[in-house]
Amino acid sequence: MVVQAILIGLIAAWGSLDYAFGTLYTFRPIVLGPLVGLVLGDVKTGVEIGASLELLFMGAISVGAYIPPDVNIGGVLATAFAISMGKGVDAAVALAMPIAVISLGIGNLVSAITPVCLKIADDGAAAGNDKKIMFTQWLMGAFATIYKFLLVFGAFYVGADKVQALLDFIPLICSLDGMGVAAGILPAMGFAMLMRMIINKKLIPFFFLGFVLASYANIPVLGVAIIAVIIAVEKFGFLEDRPVMAGNAEEVSDDDDF
Repeated sequence: MVVQAILIGLIAAWGSLDYAFGTLYTFRPIVLGPLVGLVLGDVKTGVEIGASLELLFMGAISVGAYIPPDVNIGGVLATAFAISMGKGVDAAVALAMPIAVISLGIGNLVSAITPVCLKIADDGAAAGNDKKIMFTQWLMGAFATIYKFLLVFGAFYVGADKVQALLDFIPLICSLDGMGVAAGILPAMGFAMLMRMIINKKLIPFFFLGFVLASYANIPVLGVAIIAVIIAVEKFGFLEDRPVMAGNAEEVSDDDDF
């Protein structure tokens, strides 16, 4: 149990380090879920949960001043709890968002403390000592990574049995059945969050086209995706010898939000 908790904590720590390597997006549930499954001996469920949570958190990205729920901690802990308790995808989807929101709140508290370290960088800048600035960067990055490791390690090591007892205490209709309903609703919420950022008057017809193809023509999702790629290649002139004119790009970006 301790070894598994340490390994799962290291997976979350890697998710935090992802930003230091240029944001490779390896902190997403679709990547970390299978790793958690590997640690817990159930890679298949880890892949299934990771893919489902990716749909849920698809729109959870930082844009401007918006800080999304903690996808890293929410995805790792929800996957770990679900697999360790044998509850599967439904439980993971139901647990992921509450855990991610709680982790975000804890992270905000930590972020209110760590700026104290910036005084080292300020003193270094005033003295022309770039080593102090670099040291501050590494110090704050290490603090964030260690904090996430300790949070996931402690929560999994202490909380798995308690979560199991809580689910056993709750009536079946309120737990597993409720999780099944949530599993169907929450991914739609993830798509809705993403659509709010990208949908405009020029793109909305293609959204309904995909819906019609999937619902009435019974074309699989992969087929709809291939059709979307073909439309994008044709519409934006990727096969032409000359690049798309800057004016066309500005025309698309200047569209009013739907």
